[in-house]
Amino acid sequence: MARRPQPVKSFGFQPGRILARKYEVIAPLGAGWEGEVYRVREVATGIDRAVKFFFPQRNPRNRTLLFYAKKLHKLRQCPILIQYHTQDTITFRGQPISFLVSDYVEGELLSRFLKRQRGGRLDEFQALHLLHALAAGIETIHHMREYHGDLHVDNVIVRRLGLGFQVRLVDLYHWQAPRLANIHDDVCDLVRIFYDCTGGRAHYARLSPQAKGICMGLKRSLILRKFRTAGQLREHLETLDWDPA
Repeated sequence: MARRPQPVKSFGFQPGRILARKYEVIAPLGAGWEGEVYRVREVATGIDRAVKFFFPQRNPRNRTLLFYAKKLHKLRQCPILIQYHTQDTITFRGQPISFLVSDYVEGELLSRFLKRQRGGRLDEFQALHLLHALAAGIETIHHMREYHGDLHVDNVIVRRLGLGFQVRLVDLYHWQAPRLANIHDDVCDLVRIFYDCTGGRAHYARLSPQAKGICMGLKRSLILRKFRTAGQLREHLETLDWDPA
């Protein structure tokens, strides 16, 4: 009887390793339940890409990869998403491992970016700019009748641009067809990111009334009473009477 392959918990690809004779590993970018993401360089062109390798036990019959490829193609006009290029396969410990090749974008995970800030957080004015960039980006996804489903500080790549931020999303959640509840989850997750960026529970009492009017104590019912969609949140930010004093 053939032995069942052992689940893969980590690939551990080291910088300099060549994969599929096409890609040189530059550095790991992140890891999650489904797999790991690496920055790689195309051997033939010298172009840097981002590659997501799926753990085989999380990608039965390539279903997860196919979902991602199709969804990213559908949402290719949404600038907050990293653009998908192609797919490929390597063999790892005797198992076929599928991966997606996408654009590589400059920046760093929001969680790492926050750790570099004074006190590990952003001031309210900066956090509002970041929230606006995220809400505007998620709004384009919602207009396509889709959702993200797993927004948090480890799924956002951020780069400062003047007073504002350029943001990109690393992953998409995919376990069910879009429902209104998924849209609402995205809105609440956006608010949670703002809450975390401003210091979370330790600093919440010192936030301005305007900031608290966004966070709403993280109470889902209150958030959704005020912001039913990412578009409503964006509009609120654009018309906010900002007077932190």
